[in-house]
Amino acid sequence: RGYFDKGHRRSRAAMFSLADFEAHAGAVLDKNAWDYYSSGANQEQTLRDNQEAFKRYRLQPRFLRDVSQVDTKVQLFGGEVAFPICVSPTAMQRMAHPDGETATARACTKMGTCMVLSCWSTTSIEEVAEASDSGLRWCQLYIFRDRQLTKELVLRAEKAGYKALVITLDQPTVGRRLVDERNHFNLPKHLSLANYSNVQAQSSLKQRDLVLHESTSAMLDP
Repeated sequence: RGYFDKGHRRSRAAMFSLADFEAHAGAVLDKNAWDYYSSGANQEQTLRDNQEAFKRYRLQPRFLRDVSQVDTKVQLFGGEVAFPICVSPTAMQRMAHPDGETATARACTKMGTCMVLSCWSTTSIEEVAEASDSGLRWCQLYIFRDRQLTKELVLRAEKAGYKALVITLDQPTVGRRLVDERNHFNLPKHLSLANYSNVQAQSSLKQRDLVLHESTSAMLDP
């Protein structure tokens, strides 16, 4: 229930665009997961601004040029992607499907692009690396109050073959997500934030009397 599973599978012929997939997700995911994925902080003004800004991007045509053979490959920090679009860090993907981040990693490898793994992943750094095999991977990172935890994540990412760190600098605290507060959002009990074996971090994250954003916010160094 709540997954993109066989019982909810829709013919690919019926989905032609990202908007189609978004509408399908809203129909099949449970309210806890869908509201988390689709909402923003406070009155969601920044979310709407970002959506409108993205709509203003345009492709600039070039005329009187030979386009019979087009190469969209781009070099990024010593790696190569097939086209200049990567998958940004997206948290807690196993709420949408049991394969979660590993499925995204496999898809990115197949398409020849880069996956950026979220710090709030429900699959470990190592499991995602194994799933993506030779694919280009970066790892998103927050700076935590616990500097040893921060260092451990960096070393694990390096050992697992991630080629860059994507450091989030503009989040001294987690935004107040009103939809999640109304839902008393928490991860389903069978899931966890998979990259935190640190005792202090796990103690914070397992306080089920707190909604998840309060416990994660307590980990961040403002």
